[in-house]
Formats: sequence, C-alpha cells, structure tokens
Amino acid sequence: MRERVLDRITAAGIIPIVRAPSSDLAMRAVDAIRAGGIDVVEVTMTVPGALSLIDTLAKQFGDTVVVGAGTVLDAETARACVIAGAAFVVSPVVDEATIRCCRTHGVPMIPGALTPTEILGAVRIGADMIKVFPCSALGGSQYIRALKAPLPHVRLLPAGGVSLQTVGDFIRAGASAVGVGADLVDIGQIRDGRTHEVTENARRFVEAIARARGMSS
Repeated sequence: MRERVLDRITAAGIIPIVRAPSSDLAMRAVDAIRAGGIDVVEVTMTVPGALSLIDTLAKQFGDTVVVGAGTVLDAETARACVIAGAAFVVSPVVDEATIRCCRTHGVPMIPGALTPTEILGAVRIGADMIKVFPCSALGGSQYIRALKAPLPHVRLLPAGGVSLQTVGDFIRAGASAVGVGADLVDIGQIRDGRTHEVTENARRFVEAIARARGMSS
C-alpha cells in the first residue's frame, strides 16, 4: 500500500493542502479540487473535526481520491488519522515515533525537514518522502536542485513558495511532487461560492506540472 500511495502522489505531482475554519468549507474545497483533476488531498489537523472529515472523505471517495492527514505532530494523532482512513500522513517536523507509527500501519509518512542532515536522518528512520519546508526560505526550486545532486534517491516534496508561476521550476528541479496551500486552495473563494475559481486553478496546476514533465506542449 505504501508504494502504491506514493506512486499516486508522484503521478499527481501535487498535494493540495486544505486548511479551513470549518469541515463544511473543507469538504467544498476538496470537491472543487477534484473537479479540477487532482485526486490527492491533504486535510490538516487544524480543520475542526478533521478526523471525522477524513473518515467521511475516505468512505465517500474510496480509491478515487488519496486522502491524507497534515500537520500531524505526534504518533498518537498519526494513529488516529490512520484509523480514520488517512492514506498518508504529513508533518512539518521530524518525529521518530510518528514515523515509526506510520511504518507499523503501512502508511507513507512525509515529515518536514530542511537541511541535508535533517533530510537524510529522516529517511534513515523510515520517512518515505520529505516535505522540504519552508522551501522558499532557502532559495525555492534552486535549493531543491541543489539537494537532489547529493541525494538523488530521496523523494522531495517542496512546500512554501510554490505557486502557479513556480511549480514548473520545482518539478524540473527534481521534486517528486509539491505541496500547495492557499495558492491553490483559496478558502475565501470557497466561502464566497466561487468554487469554480479553485477548480480552474487546480486545472492550471495540473497543466503546469504536465508541461514541466514534458507530457504536453
């Protein structure tokens, strides 16, 4: 299961990060993202009722959408997310107990790390992909390119500073996928009933990633 989920994330090339002040807005955001052609989504633990929402999404969409949990800071929360149906777990930090918990349950763990030492250390204790965060603080796509030179085997997921204008640069630099929050999932647009704008933005991200991979002109 772990490799299959990682393959789905890599194929999509993007993990939309859903942060919202209510489960209803988060659900509407997920629907808008799906309509734009993205079948991977991360629901952060800062969303009220996040566990219940993950459970609902996992049951409603089954294998058609890869639903993950984000902003997971400890093993107890990770376990609860997996039980709720999360197919992968993302954290802004490296926590060994959380990584080992996910490995035990056969679920990909994507911890946040920034330096080469942190990244390699996380991989050695079982991380499946690394969320390079905040990537913009160290040069954005150029930093990803620099990391991939000595660490070509490590799957990198840059987050922070990824936009429609920069996503292609990150992919060409060697990112397996990118993490995108408000630049894709604008909760203000969802709240105002402009979900079509989020859907169109999702389509643009999909097209930009495809172009960067040489899949379209």
